[in-house]
Amino acid sequence: MSTPTPNTQNPYAPPAARVEDVAEASGPGELAGRGTRFGAILLDALILGVAEGPAIFGGIKALAAGGAAAMTDRMAILSAMYLHNPYMPITGVLFCIWAIITIVFVARNGQSIGKRICGIKVVRTDGSKASFWRIFLLRNLVNGIPSLIPIVSTIYFLVDSLMIFSESRQCLHDKIASTIVVKA
Repeated sequence: MSTPTPNTQNPYAPPAARVEDVAEASGPGELAGRGTRFGAILLDALILGVAEGPAIFGGIKALAAGGAAAMTDRMAILSAMYLHNPYMPITGVLFCIWAIITIVFVARNGQSIGKRICGIKVVRTDGSKASFWRIFLLRNLVNGIPSLIPIVSTIYFLVDSLMIFSESRQCLHDKIASTIVVKA
């Protein structure tokens, strides 16, 4: 018996190429350390704080010029911070730059600026890429809703933060979005 040769005459013949199964994905990857995740959060807060810095500085300067009476009047404080603050345009530009960079990083790799610096990223629990909308809506927007409710926000934040100490290292917002944070 001879080995079959490809039939070049019959265009309907089955392919003669050897086909192998594709190897299984290696899994979600190595989980990011708790300290690394905390460092990324701190870096993100610091970077956003720098973007908001001019507005805060201008507001403090305007409040100081208004005297002690302005410090107790809520409308005077808001007016000084936002309406009569010469540094708001700078803050607006810095905030837009921060937002654009963050959106691009999250959409491309599931990373905020801090996560990128720390070498970690957000993925689905099966290791596949997490969509921008999953990260934005489920991890961030839904996670921010409890912050609108007094007392509940404190309890939610505490529970969310402490869940990092579980074996899966998933915070509550990770469980809601079915995501994990891994080394990039």
